[in-house]
Amino acid sequence: MTVDDTGSGAGAQRGPDGGPAHPAGPAGPDASAIPDVDDDKADGESAKNPLALQLEQLILGADRRYTPFQAARSAGVSMELASRFWRAMGFPDIGQAKALTEADVLALRRLAGLVEAGLLSEAMAVQVARSTGQTTARLAEWQIDSFLEGLTEPPEPGMTRTEVTYPLIELLLPELEEFLVYVWRRQLAAATGRVVQAADDEEMVDRRLAVGFADLVGFTRLTRRMEEEELGELVEAFETTAADLVAAHGGRLIKTLGDEVLYAADDAGVAAEIALRLIETMANDETMPELRVGIAFGTVTTRMGDVFGTTVNLASRLTSIAPRDAVLVDGAFAEELTRTGDAPASEAQAAEAAAAAEKEGEEPPSYRFALQPMWQRPVRGLGIVEPWLLARRT
Repeated sequence: MTVDDTGSGAGAQRGPDGGPAHPAGPAGPDASAIPDVDDDKADGESAKNPLALQLEQLILGADRRYTPFQAARSAGVSMELASRFWRAMGFPDIGQAKALTEADVLALRRLAGLVEAGLLSEAMAVQVARSTGQTTARLAEWQIDSFLEGLTEPPEPGMTRTEVTYPLIELLLPELEEFLVYVWRRQLAAATGRVVQAADDEEMVDRRLAVGFADLVGFTRLTRRMEEEELGELVEAFETTAADLVAAHGGRLIKTLGDEVLYAADDAGVAAEIALRLIETMANDETMPELRVGIAFGTVTTRMGDVFGTTVNLASRLTSIAPRDAVLVDGAFAEELTRTGDAPASEAQAAEAAAAAEKEGEEPPSYRFALQPMWQRPVRGLGIVEPWLLARRT
């Protein structure tokens, strides 16, 4: 069974179904009310830090009552399956310490119940546990490191961080919990809408998407010149800018990799607009390095919110060879832009279309983007590629 038994902030990751408890008032925990701690209650550092146990109890909403074996038995699942679930959620093995709560048992019972009812296979239930664990672990770490840390500076001399943290978490917990569920439902609705619009069942898994990488130029050199705090602020600013632009224009941020972001869009025109907006926004910010973007269009395999396949690899390679402050796209992406009328195949074609429209007394086609073929070149692992330079059409 895999649960963090340190009793520290990492314990916040363990309450899959436990609601917030309020064992103390706004003034925080009363030291006289702190329970004695023994080996049955906790081990390791938690046994030495009863205040940490109170914070854990506040967040999880329940006492430690079960060993992993007892939790598995109470949930009616095998120890082997229980261990698979908890490892998938990202928690370390704890032997047979009494560290689990009623909420942990309920979570096991629910996952096992979905398998027994035939709604999920055992492998899919493990994937659900893993994807949820990975996502919420990152969220919890961010909130502790960036959010709570900045808010829990003792306002008065002599106050400990715990004395400030406890009432703050007590007030924030129910609000953040409801907000988390709200955002999850919104994201689930959006993802479901995209899937049901797929042409067939095969397309639900292997879909044709535009995939783009945006990469900060010279980031490795920056890491040698900048202080860690300054570098962290730069990365956060880049990720925030990229996330906002991707979302605002209808794309989906797949993941951030420090100096690089990966995004996807169902429509090539959307992906192109995002790429050029990123270049323009970063170019107008003197504090940010130059940027380069590579985009490819084609079949993409999606797993646990990530994307894989040759299309993704090609977008990454195009990014590595793109000029500074420029966007390179592959031939399939260029073809998709011309098919949808977002870009002409060539300026000669655009001139012909404009002349024909004028002759007929009609408005000429309005193209948003321009495409310029570049020299063919070998790309490692992908053979010969003919990239196109993407720009706005003035």
